Amino acid sequence: MARTSHRRVVHFLCVLCSLCVLCLPACGYSLAGRGSFLPVYIKTIGIPTFANRTVVFNLETMVTQKVRSEFIGRGKYQILPEATGVDALLTGEVTAVSIQPASFSTQQLASRYAITMTARIELRDLRENKVLWENPSVMFRQEYDATGGRTVLDPAAFFQQDTNALERMSTEFARTIVSAILEAF
Repeated sequence: MARTSHRRVVHFLCVLCSLCVLCLPACGYSLAGRGSFLPVYIKTIGIPTFANRTVVFNLETMVTQKVRSEFIGRGKYQILPEATGVDALLTGEVTAVSIQPASFSTQQLASRYAITMTARIELRDLRENKVLWENPSVMFRQEYDATGGRTVLDPAAFFQQDTNALERMSTEFARTIVSAILEAF
């Protein structure tokens, strides 16, 4: 008889533990790139071309296209290039780009450059007219090998010589921004 009641208690505790586990809220972990902390009613996001306050030609176009592509790649939202007729609006402004030598060769020529891009980004819920995510000074820094062994301290001149650097920087910048918005970091 004692064995039967012991089994019932153990069975009851197992069922109780299972129910507790099922009823607990999720811990918040999700697969990187798959989660979203945006309201469920947001289906379309407008991403008009960012403003460019730098001397780097066409930087705003490249960065905007990369951000749009990154959102589209996540597959959850319809992305439109306009600011009206959307549930949320992502606006951006590239405020600065600077370049400095990061390392030198034995001949004291720059062998790597550190490029820093600063931007202001805001995602606004147009239904509730509130800011969902913003960063007034997102800073993104990457290093690149020198182009042709020449010292180049003007970002516009650097990107004219190495358009691949602009492409890579824009791609990484877009990944960083979209991940920060969707994964609430």
